[in-house]
Amino acid sequence: MNPSTLDIQIEKAKNSKISQVDFNNLAFGSIFSDHMLVCDYKNGAWEAPKIVPYGPITLQPSAKIFHYGQSIFEGMKAYKDKEGAMWLFRPKDNHARFNISASRMAMPEIPEDYFMEGLEALLRLDEKWIPTTDGSAMYIRPFMFASGEGFHASPADEYKFIICLAPSGAYFSGKVKVLIEEKYSRSANGGVGYAKTGGNYAGQFHPTQLAKEKGYQQVVWTDDHTHENIEEAGAMNIFVRIGDILITGPTSDRILDGITRKSILQIAEANSIKTEVRTLTVSEVVAAAKKGTLKEMFGAGTAAVVSPISGFGYKGQDYMLPEIENGYADLMKKTITDIQYNRIEDSYGWRYGISD
Repeated sequence: MNPSTLDIQIEKAKNSKISQVDFNNLAFGSIFSDHMLVCDYKNGAWEAPKIVPYGPITLQPSAKIFHYGQSIFEGMKAYKDKEGAMWLFRPKDNHARFNISASRMAMPEIPEDYFMEGLEALLRLDEKWIPTTDGSAMYIRPFMFASGEGFHASPADEYKFIICLAPSGAYFSGKVKVLIEEKYSRSANGGVGYAKTGGNYAGQFHPTQLAKEKGYQQVVWTDDHTHENIEEAGAMNIFVRIGDILITGPTSDRILDGITRKSILQIAEANSIKTEVRTLTVSEVVAAAKKGTLKEMFGAGTAAVVSPISGFGYKGQDYMLPEIENGYADLMKKTITDIQYNRIEDSYGWRYGISD
């Protein structure tokens, strides 16, 4: 935690909604805490951030977010340990990536003190909303969008930065079956695939729905040119274990620089697990599945942490993965979550404390 340097105006909600929430049965990202942080960018500068009751926002129909899609976001979580202390996981990496996304979308960067001190003040105010049931956490959604008006196709002159909190249960439960995409693309060279911008995700919905109609839960994205190189799994980075080697694709214009992805690579190194960051082809994965050397596949991201894959479909054929006890996916998820919930020593310096 850093000492506060901002004067953040706080307007408390008159009535809390917390008594209406069943914290033992939380869905993901569908219930919201009492307050949110709001900050406006006008006249070339950020105004002072405010914390206000969670509620609707008012925009003109001519606001450029509706017409040209200038919108970015981050996904983070806050946790409580057994003693009730609050923790974040690598939050400054989220801030840095937020500004990378902002730059790509021609939006103003948010200063670190606005992001970090604003978030800490919001969490302290809504601390009681952080769930403590096993596997649950406070999901944090910082986002920014173009609030400036006009139909001219150009960047807006005004923006709104908001942080909302959503006490949440598990994102996925159990393993998922995926379909390797042969037609649609998530992103392209020179595009915005590495930015967390809303349109990246909107473009995924249609192909994912088509996959669900075929009996799969998610899509494995391939490159836009040949559809031969594996890139991401749904909205997550993807890891593939062939033999005892853990493989993931390199970051690029097309692939998000995932914070969980980076953490897994460091944990693997610390546990003497051989990793390869390189192009991984569909044909290589199919061949490994046929030979029996394909041991694990899993997605990695903030929401699910690690999402094991039970099997995949490709060109009309399904390939099932073996059941492995104490696999790499189990090790990665346990290590990360134990650090997040302050159950083990954090030798990596990832845990970030928030005091009262």
